[in-house]
Amino acid sequence: MSKIATRKSFGQALVKLAAFNRQIVCLDADLSKSTQSCLFAEAYPDRFFDMGIQEANMIGVAAGMAFAGKIPFICSFACFLTSRFDQIRMSIGYSQANVKIVGTHAGLGVGGDGHSQMGLEDIALMRTIPNMTILQPAGDREAQEMVAWAIEHAGPVYLRLTRQDVESDDKFPFTPGLWPELVSGEQVAFLAAGAMVPNALQACNLLAQEGLQVGVINANCPHPLPHDCLQKIVQKYQTLVVVEDHSVIGGTGEAVAAWTATHHPCRVYRWGVEGFGESGDPKALYAKHRLTADALALRLRQEVLAK
Repeated sequence: MSKIATRKSFGQALVKLAAFNRQIVCLDADLSKSTQSCLFAEAYPDRFFDMGIQEANMIGVAAGMAFAGKIPFICSFACFLTSRFDQIRMSIGYSQANVKIVGTHAGLGVGGDGHSQMGLEDIALMRTIPNMTILQPAGDREAQEMVAWAIEHAGPVYLRLTRQDVESDDKFPFTPGLWPELVSGEQVAFLAAGAMVPNALQACNLLAQEGLQVGVINANCPHPLPHDCLQKIVQKYQTLVVVEDHSVIGGTGEAVAAWTATHHPCRVYRWGVEGFGESGDPKALYAKHRLTADALALRLRQEVLAK
């Protein structure tokens, strides 16, 4: 099974799709090699704009381009983009600008660069914007299909991408409004997205060796929540364990817990990053925050099934 970072999948997809749509433009804040928007810059230099270390200005320029009929993709690290939340809120969200926000280097996989470079609070911020769609692909195919969908979608989109390579195969197609069930279980299911999907699948395999049938669902769109899909999920599973490479405050787990409290009460566990991130080896950071496959399987036995 091949591995590829979803930031690279994004870059490759945008180059392919821009060949058929000249309204697509790309803006970056001096990080094009890291975000992989450099691929677009090489293919379409006349439609690429390096704005320098000026994320707030980039957001405003992109909004203006959108109102002029362009489809702007603005790229930087997730933490640098969402730290300009006021500009996103007003220039893109409130104004309903057709801008696609590409936040890379989300989660603990940033590793040695430390907390200042990690997007760990971005979902919490972006889901407060009513008309914002948040997408988090689990692999190459899903990432490329999300880029294609974002181009056709009229409205703001936030695409949350990894720095590190993630396992990639054809099991993760993207269907708007659907959280695909990757593994069918009986009473308990992991809800995972992005870099956490492979870990949840591996944990599921470990538990299956013990005769435990735990489901795995790809929660690829934390906002807006797919209400019809969630209704079917809670009718099948009594317990949901949301696993995310994001702060436990304000993330997908909190969104799911709020929805179930109102619509269909069930047990919801929120497993993610507690506190700040830090500099370190990515594998060690995932282990510290108990988000590895082994840790997920152990926690499920001790914290969920034992109750």
